[in-house]
Order: sequence, then C-alpha cells, then structure tokens
Amino acid sequence: MRRPETSEYAEYYGLYVNQVPDGDILELLDQGVCRTREALDGIASKWETFAYESGKWTLREVVGHMIDTERVFGYRALSVARQDPAALPGMDQDQWTATTNANSRPLATLLGELESLRRSSIALFEGFDEVMWDQRGIASGVEFSVRAFPFIIVGHEIHHLKVLEERYLKPQRGGA
Repeated sequence: MRRPETSEYAEYYGLYVNQVPDGDILELLDQGVCRTREALDGIASKWETFAYESGKWTLREVVGHMIDTERVFGYRALSVARQDPAALPGMDQDQWTATTNANSRPLATLLGELESLRRSSIALFEGFDEVMWDQRGIASGVEFSVRAFPFIIVGHEIHHLKVLEERYLKPQRGGA
C-alpha cells in the first residue's frame, strides 16, 4: 500500500506519518508493538508510575494513551471504510488520560492489552480492499483517508517510544 499524501490527513498528523519508515504498513504495525514490548519489558514496578515532570503522564498513562489512540483510529478507519457519512468527533487526549485507570493497572496488563488490540487492528486492516483504503471521511473536522490511519498509528507509537526512551527509561537506567 502506498504512503498517504498530505491531503489524506490533518496537517498535525504529519508529525507521525513522516516518522514511518518505508515498508509494508501491516508488518510495521506488527514490528512496532514488538519494539514497545521489548523496550518496556522488565521495568521495575516503581518506575511504572514515574512521571518525568509534575503534570506529565506516568509511564502507565502513556501506554494507556497509546491504547486509547489506537482504538480511536481503528474505529475511524472502520467507520470511513464502511462509508458511514457521520463526521467523527475529536479526542481530547488529556481529558481521556485524566479519566483513565491506567495507573492502577500493572504495566504487563497494559502491554498485553496493547498487543491484543494490535492483532485486532492488523486483522481489521487486512480485511480492507483497495476501494476501502481510498475511502475518505471527516474526523475532528478534517478529511482523512482510510489509508492514513495505520500510518498514524505506527507513527504515533514511534513518537511515544522516543519519548519513553528519553524521558522515562533513561532516568530509570541512571542516564542523564
């Protein structure tokens, strides 16, 4: 599948799409969740609720956010692929994170949920045909193609893995 053009998603999401390497997007989805698991396996439980600054999300909340975001973009892809004419609402990530229970859930549980969700997302995307990939719909007041959503999911994960490594995992390992 070809990479989406900038007209296929809101300008903001270029931050994510531009980080996606070349390759089969479904393979990249599978590889991404494996990298996330590798990066976060073995984290001491005391670091799971670590936030690098007051008012920032904890490591668990970041993973919870990744789960919520993938669910939203998967639903958007499904809705647009099925040609639902309804405009889809936005998502206030801070509101969603403030009302989650991620901090009361072990990281291993959150990672298991992310892996299950990713398998489901891949299965969803595998079921789309060329006509569906080209469908367009409105979300957050902007036109998106179905094709853009898996790229946004992969790029979003890459973005948060970089943040996790720099702001959460380095301090845990004693790095500056």
